[in-house]
Amino acid sequence: MRTKVGLWMDHRKAVIVVVTDKGEETKLIISNVEKQLRRSGGSPLKGPHEAQQVPADDSREREFTGHLNIYYDAVIACIRDAEAILIFGPGEAKGELKKRLESRELSGRIIGIETVDKMTDRQIAAKVRQRFLK
Repeated sequence: MRTKVGLWMDHRKAVIVVVTDKGEETKLIISNVEKQLRRSGGSPLKGPHEAQQVPADDSREREFTGHLNIYYDAVIACIRDAEAILIFGPGEAKGELKKRLESRELSGRIIGIETVDKMTDRQIAAKVRQRFLK
């Protein structure tokens, strides 16, 4: 059975459209990643201990990267069996996923990477159908 995947993604969510001989299926993966991590607490902290109560930028960046890695691994688990992968989306996430696919020796299956704006799930499915059912 031939499996082809179209994937629209940003850092917040991935919409995966899997096209097989039997039809198509759409999956949604939500990242639960927050780009701008916020300080906890309601009011600004004052005093000599403020720096100790707010996580350092590098530790927040590591936490952000760790969450993204979990998200990318979940996406890869869904598309691992595809023989052709089309990746598209508005930001940096598609390039970051491509690097992860390269590290797993799956980059040979990527047939294209396109920059597109936000799309509805129906628009995404239509774009994937148009690309693979020619």
